[in-house]
Amino acid sequence: MRRSRDQDACPGALQTHQAADGALARVRLPGGLVSAAQLAALAQAATRYGAGTLELTGRGNVQIRGITDTGAVAEAVAAAGLLPSATHERARNIVASPLSGRVGGRADVRGWVVELDAALQGAPPLATLPGRFWFSLDDGRGDVSGLAADVGVHVLDDAVALLLSGRDTGVRLAPSDVVGTLVTLAARFLEIRGTAWRVTELSDPRDLLPDADPDGARFGPVERPPVGWIEQDDGRVALGAAVPLGVLSAHVAEYLAVIGAPLVITPWRSVLVCDLEEAVADAALRVLAPLGLVFDADSPWLMVSACVGSPGCRHAVADVRADAAAAARAGDADTGRRHFVGCERACGAPPAGQVLVATGLADPAYRVLPAHR
Repeated sequence: MRRSRDQDACPGALQTHQAADGALARVRLPGGLVSAAQLAALAQAATRYGAGTLELTGRGNVQIRGITDTGAVAEAVAAAGLLPSATHERARNIVASPLSGRVGGRADVRGWVVELDAALQGAPPLATLPGRFWFSLDDGRGDVSGLAADVGVHVLDDAVALLLSGRDTGVRLAPSDVVGTLVTLAARFLEIRGTAWRVTELSDPRDLLPDADPDGARFGPVERPPVGWIEQDDGRVALGAAVPLGVLSAHVAEYLAVIGAPLVITPWRSVLVCDLEEAVADAALRVLAPLGLVFDADSPWLMVSACVGSPGCRHAVADVRADAAAAARAGDADTGRRHFVGCERACGAPPAGQVLVATGLADPAYRVLPAHR
């Protein structure tokens, strides 16, 4: 389905979105990678100039809502090293296997994240990539390939599979060709896209890649983030913390930053605190769990998400976050994955599960939205 608007309204740190509750800035974190100092800087900016929370997105990025001084937030983001290119900031949409290089996987894709980010910024035409066009780098475990990014790769035993919208094209790459191929496809998309914003909106994806197998296998989505105590391959520990409804208070973010460890924001709106010695991990877990972060892999919070809803969005007809929270607290494990939205735009809808759209009525308050992807 093609989008009707002519202008790319996807927000960034410089081009903000004026929501019902104030300006919204989205900070791209390629691969979800963020340092402790950078997270602390975002938390401080949210406290001083925003609503006091950080929203984790389904692409491993961070949003600040309710901004009263957009210039000050942009300066804080830049000072933290999170705005390396003013022209390409919205094009840096890269998701990668969050545990790559630390636990399992067939390869460490973190190097590709850095190389691809640099290559995107180094290609002037790619500054005009739509803000929702994105790349995926799956280390072979099959976690981010199921997110159906526009173009991506999936590491196999003896080669690297090239993907379009989460489907195996049948094209195989050498590791050294991964970054160049992805950049070439992004440039080709700009040449042929017409009014399309995503690869799925092209009349025929083979216009982008003539050698693509139209019936190639599609990777299934992963519903749950890695949470709890995670043993790394090097003997150290990563802590996986789910963030209820993806809303991380600046106060809790500061606690995460104080640990001083590398952090990864995952596409499942969770946080990984990595490379910890066991004693440090144990102490951190004892502090973080009472703050509302979720370390239980069976928690109902892992199966519930929501758009911002009212009053933050002028299109929403219900406070969907409150309703989603009520559903999580009810703890009905048999309902499956549910995403609550305030209108039929279904913002933030995951690739699996039910999308429940508010009706604005007392009964039924929600109905299932079909074919939301």
